[in-house]
Amino acid sequence: MRGVCLGWGMMAVLGLTALARGQEGPGGDPALRRWLSNETREVGLGESAWALTADEWDSLRAPLREQYLDMLGLWPLPERTPLQPTVTKTLLRDGFSVQNVHFQSKPGLYVTGNLYLPDPLPAGKLPAVLYVCGHSGRGRDGNKTAFQHHGMWFATHGYVCLIIDTLQLGEVAGLHHGTYQHNRWWWHSAGYTPAGVECWNGVRAIDYLVSRAEVDPERIGVTGISGGGAATFWIAAADERVKCSVPVSGMSDLQSYVTDQVVNGHCDCMFLYNNYRWEWTTIAALVAPRPMLFENSGHDTIFPMPANERIRGRLERLYNLYQKKPGDLFDIGVTPGGHEDHLELRLMAYRWLNRHLKNDNAAVQEPVLEPIPGKDLRVFPEDRDLPADSRNGTIDESFVPVAAPAPPATAAEYDEASNRLLAALRERVFRDWADEIPAATLREQRSKGQVLLQTDADTVVLGRMNRGEPRKVDAPGDQPDRIWVVILGPDDPEGEFPAWVKGQIPAEATTIAITPRGWGTFAGYEKKNPPNYFERSPVLLGRTLDMLRVGDIQAVARWLHENESGERLVGVIGRGEAGVLGAYAALFDTCIADVKLIEPPTSHRTGPAVLGVLKVLDIPEALGLLSPRRLTLVGAPEKLSARVQAWYQASGQAGRLQVLPVAADAPR
Repeated sequence: MRGVCLGWGMMAVLGLTALARGQEGPGGDPALRRWLSNETREVGLGESAWALTADEWDSLRAPLREQYLDMLGLWPLPERTPLQPTVTKTLLRDGFSVQNVHFQSKPGLYVTGNLYLPDPLPAGKLPAVLYVCGHSGRGRDGNKTAFQHHGMWFATHGYVCLIIDTLQLGEVAGLHHGTYQHNRWWWHSAGYTPAGVECWNGVRAIDYLVSRAEVDPERIGVTGISGGGAATFWIAAADERVKCSVPVSGMSDLQSYVTDQVVNGHCDCMFLYNNYRWEWTTIAALVAPRPMLFENSGHDTIFPMPANERIRGRLERLYNLYQKKPGDLFDIGVTPGGHEDHLELRLMAYRWLNRHLKNDNAAVQEPVLEPIPGKDLRVFPEDRDLPADSRNGTIDESFVPVAAPAPPATAAEYDEASNRLLAALRERVFRDWADEIPAATLREQRSKGQVLLQTDADTVVLGRMNRGEPRKVDAPGDQPDRIWVVILGPDDPEGEFPAWVKGQIPAEATTIAITPRGWGTFAGYEKKNPPNYFERSPVLLGRTLDMLRVGDIQAVARWLHENESGERLVGVIGRGEAGVLGAYAALFDTCIADVKLIEPPTSHRTGPAVLGVLKVLDIPEALGLLSPRRLTLVGAPEKLSARVQAWYQASGQAGRLQVLPVAADAPR
């Protein structure tokens, strides 16, 4: 990735203008769209790394699955705590019965479902199907009730079928729409996605199924439509006990989601955080060579057929390494119509599951059975019956474990921790981040210190510089001569010098103030909440907007370092979350030697969104890793400054950290 950056001058800050190459006027929106499109193509090339032989794919599958689980927030795998399954009611119908059941996939994380069984039960163990639901609002009844006809068919055809509620639309409700609608951007930093919950609930549902005496653990299938189609992919890719799968209208590819903006039609449960920058189809590829029927409708606008055809082509090439003839292990099924649970889709799914779980390839039908009232299928009949210890509504707070690196006590411990944490940031967070982001190139010099700088193939930024004179440093205790990058945040006024910088850096210093992409009148885009396209789509490419802003700062710092006299080192200064972004830029670029943070946040929970960073470290540890660079914290909370001091002390560089209060008369 190449950074995008730059901004203005010390005395007349105008804010950053992101200009796509060849544009005449401000273009933050078009520039970001172009970056997203180009990056989508680059990440999509990851398919070329797929195996050429079955043996190669077999060897790749385990390490890829570990990455996959990490991107769902499920690595290391959570403890399989006791399920505590409870049947609250049994319904008897002609040819089948229904048990209303709940279990806890984690303590306090309740999963409600209906278990459909043949009645009478045949002799021997039966194949089982886990049916995962799409988005259907049925209130307190749970969305499982909308798909009861699937359970009826399976039970009357010799299967055990468990239909489970989703988190958002189940009886014990949680939330799917954290970044889609509710501005829970810390989900990005935590690596939390409700897709991880849906996957884990499905894995534990299989645990429940195999615990049942009626179920053959070697004959388990999973299917579902829409959100349930996505969950089918999540579960089948994660759990090899799934012997056969039928995802229905549940996946598109990066070109569709990002470039064509189909992400706007989906909530957060449809996506993982693509830290490892996979071509999206690789998720489905993890199911190979287990049998999969990939279904869709011909006019499904949120799972468009062109994307399905691309996915089909990729998967078919992989499955052909295993199947004796096309269609043995992988096939597609398409029916006319839009995004609906069509009878034709169901019949194809039933026949595929029969073929691979019962060795029966005969034609199938779906008799019409009388629906069961949703209230009868409730696991918790009345509101007073809902569990008081439920964590469903707050599971985002704890589902993904947060790293808590202990402060080192010695220089040796500091070196070990620094190497380990920086490596983890590179591997799990800033993956494929350039070792040295190329410097911006000067495209045009304008009057009054304005410059146009090209920072990547798509983006040009406007800045205004204030050039000072190199300062002579005589005594060892003198402050070194630095060129300063002032990072303006989203709340900083444009067109004037930010008041909070006054007195923080030498008045005679060469400076350039920047407003990174997405902030400022000219740098931004029209935000619509929902669907928050520009905030949500970069995570499908392994980035957040804040991570891209880190690149912006790096590119500007590198340009200053390489083009100002004497290749002087650079200092960065920012207020609030903008200062934290400057600190990350310093971690990744050695030309930045001074970092100054004004009133920084204590945690990424309230600070910038950096993809999955809380699984590795938080802001105090990131700042501690800056040693031996000079670091100044102004007005930092004591909780933050104390933790940073511990790291600097252990590194032997305590004198390079300054902790200062905000002056009583400091401008705001």
